[in-house]
This record gives sequence, structure tokens and C-alpha cells, in this order.
Amino acid sequence: MFYYIFALGTILLSFLVTRLVQEFALHNKIVDLPDQARKKHEHPVPLLGGIGIFISLAVALYGGRVIILSGNLEPRHWYGVLIGAFIIVIGGIIDDIKKLKPIQQFCFAVAAVIAVVIGGVGIAKVTDPYGGLFYLSSWMIPVFSMLWILGMMYTTKLLDGVDGLVSSVGAVGGIVIFLFTSTTRWLQPDIAFAALMFSSACLGFLLLNWPPAKIFLGESGSLLVGFVLGVLSIISGGKIAIALLIMGIPILDVAWTIVRRIFAKQNPFKTADRKHLHFRLLDAGLGQRTTVILYASVSLLFGLSTLFLQSRGKFLSLIVLGSLMALLIIVVNWLDRRAKLR
Repeated sequence: MFYYIFALGTILLSFLVTRLVQEFALHNKIVDLPDQARKKHEHPVPLLGGIGIFISLAVALYGGRVIILSGNLEPRHWYGVLIGAFIIVIGGIIDDIKKLKPIQQFCFAVAAVIAVVIGGVGIAKVTDPYGGLFYLSSWMIPVFSMLWILGMMYTTKLLDGVDGLVSSVGAVGGIVIFLFTSTTRWLQPDIAFAALMFSSACLGFLLLNWPPAKIFLGESGSLLVGFVLGVLSIISGGKIAIALLIMGIPILDVAWTIVRRIFAKQNPFKTADRKHLHFRLLDAGLGQRTTVILYASVSLLFGLSTLFLQSRGKFLSLIVLGSLMALLIIVVNWLDRRAKLR
């Protein structure tokens, strides 16, 4: 009951802080302007939304510090995570105002991940599809951990093209990790509390980000959601498979985008287009709300499957998810060709 009272308070705090940030951004003209090419919203929409998620999550974690320090994690671990999140938010605020170059944005992301690794958070072992354990060497732990968190961060960054999409997937991810770490077998009250607070912070923000959005996540928010999901999957015991199933469609979309741009002789990290799956679904006439519900439903369905599956079952679920992604691409391509023939 204590958890749920805190969750409701975090939702309310996230909503109120985001509302204040919205007014501040509008007053100072820190907005995202429509260009009718990739950005098709009708009016300028305020940015800086990640501030609301960060502040409400940080306050919730501090308020529940007795719980989050009751497990195996030490204060230095949480300090590393919060400092990393703070670096992301600062870099995102600067980017929303000044429009940083990609390499400058990346420097903030790397600094945030380094803070986490210095704090002692890392992936020490990975479970193979047959239930065995593969232990990483001392030099591989920080490298793999940094690459994993950065990958999650840039997945949510590239996913942030539809109102409410990233915050919805983030909320679902937090709920799944909360449920997983609340089970008797994997009981981790500290991680469960942190995951639920993160989900609540995303839900409070989503009240103002649901299509049509009244505020956008901005650079800080789009990276922050992936950052927290990446960290939660590590500190919950290296549950990489859970995060892969929650974020499966977005991750596969990013992988497909990189391959597609390389074959088109384009820089996969500098090229911008409307060929991401979520854009293709919109262009096919699916609508923003339906697209968000579809993504969130797939994330929830495959994420919840981890509560009942062993390592081999999770591996098979990843194969099913990859097949679903391939099917979606085929269907969208068919709809595109059909529309062009009309």
C-alpha cells in the first residue's frame, strides 16, 4: 500500500512539475516548430518535458530512500544513476535551447553513462538461451554496460516521433520490471520501488503528452527514458532479455534503420527521414493514438511473458518478436505500394 500511495503522489508531482515546465518553455519560446516534413504538429509545442520526469523521480527516490537502500545496492550506486540522469537533463536542456551538434549531444550521453559505471553499476553476467551463465571479464563489464545503456538511450531517442509513444513505452517498461522484481523468486523491493516510481513519473508526464501533445519530452526526456530503462534492467539482476522484449520493436526498428541507411550509402546517425516504423504506420493512416496503443500493447504483452518464461522461452519470444517486426515491415510496404497505385 505504501508503494501505491507513493506512486499516486509521483504521478501528481510529475503532472504538476511538467505543467510548470510547459508554461516556462512557452514563455521563453523553447518550443518545437512544425515543418510539415517530419514534424507535422499544427502549432509550436513546448520542449523540456524530461525535467518533469527527472524531478518527480528524484523526489520519489529520495522520499523512499529507506526502501531503495534496503537491498544490495549501496548509496554510491544510486548516486551514480542520479548524477548520470542529471547530466542527461542538463545536456538536453542546452540542446533544446541551443540545438547542439550530434557529437556534442553524444558527449553528454557518454558522460552520463560513465557516471553510472563509476558508481559501480554494471552487467557482470549474461544468461544464455539454455539457462547457463556467461561471466564477463573485468574489462568487459564497463564496456558492455556502457554500450547497453547507450543503445537503450538512442533507441528511445529515435522512437520519439509520435506524441506519447516514448513515455507510454517507458511507463510499460517500469511496470513490467516492477512486477518482475515483486515476484517471490526475484524479490527485490528496492528495484521494484524504483521501477514503479519511474513508471509513475512517465504516467504523470503522459497526461500532458498524450496525442495531441501539450508538451514534448525534448532531448533530455527522450534520452532519459532509455537511460533509466537500461539502468533498471542492469540493477534488477542483469535482466537484459526483459528489456529486449519490452523494447523489442523499437530496437529492431533502429537496427533496420541503420542497415537500410548503410545500404542507401547514407550516414545512419546523421540522416533524418520518416521511414521509421512509427512514421510508416502514421503515413499508412493508423493515427497517433492507435500507433501508441499498438506499441505499448506489444511491449506489455512480451514484457509480461518474462514473468512466466525461462531463458529458452525468452529466447523464443525474441524470435517471435523479430518475426512480428518483419511482418509489420511487409504490411507497411504493401500499404505504401497500394497507396501509390491509387
